Amino acid sequence: MTRSAFVSIVGRPNVGKSTLLNALVGEHVAIVSPKPQTTRTRITGILTRGEDQFVFIDTPGMHTPRTKLGEYMVYQVNEGMADVDVALLVTEPTGEIHPVETALLERLHQNKTPVLLVPNKIDTLPQKEQMMEKMAAFAALYEFAHVVPISAFKGDGVEILLRELAAFAQPGPHYFDADAYTEQPERVIVAELVREKLLINLREEIPHGVAVVVEQMKERENSPIIDLIVTIYCEKDTHKGIIIGAKGETLKKVGVQARRDIEGFLQTKVNLQCWVKVRKDWRNREGTLRELGFR
Repeated sequence: MTRSAFVSIVGRPNVGKSTLLNALVGEHVAIVSPKPQTTRTRITGILTRGEDQFVFIDTPGMHTPRTKLGEYMVYQVNEGMADVDVALLVTEPTGEIHPVETALLERLHQNKTPVLLVPNKIDTLPQKEQMMEKMAAFAALYEFAHVVPISAFKGDGVEILLRELAAFAQPGPHYFDADAYTEQPERVIVAELVREKLLINLREEIPHGVAVVVEQMKERENSPIIDLIVTIYCEKDTHKGIIIGAKGETLKKVGVQARRDIEGFLQTKVNLQCWVKVRKDWRNREGTLRELGFR
């Protein structure tokens, strides 16, 4: 008998949801960076282990939106919590409970969704007892199915989390092939890998105003090389100059780093060309958002 579990991963920005998704699936499905709001849309990760298939739905960090793009991201969070078998609330191991976390729990309670509390980044604590106060505060607020402390970065506790999730798998067919680990199109993954390198290499205020689109992805005749043409959109002319860098050094660095990861993903050689264009205030223009894939 086969079983499936749809699992929503929710939480505040920058708590490690995408790192957890990658650890659960065992593949680089979602891009990660130290900057908040790295994830902009729902990302599906798939893990099949014997009779059980887990379909993980990574969501953007819940926040108060300030742009049309932000509104789209919040919509993606709410959609990602609908019609799932169980949810993972990923949180920092210490500190106060944030109002965003309370709002997420209220929504999950309305949906009658079982919730596992997942304190992440426990490897950063000198003593694990430091998280007990916050866990007690959460326990007084909500009746969680389980509490599973983890370090998504180091993989600690991930196997325990998977064992707990198996209890929520429902009898029925598997929805994806056994070797599938995401349903994202190749073009989307390639664009995200480029954006990941932009996030890593650019200053704080610029990455949130950057979007990446794969304009061309074509395999050469009689050659395993794939030619990729990628457009990087930003909101200001000054940002364009920063992305390109002095003598093109920043863009070249981004391209080298991205090409390495793209070749690993596609398992073939890649000729990557990156172009930078300005689309002023694109995050607040619904037509442009749809054109860039935020539908």
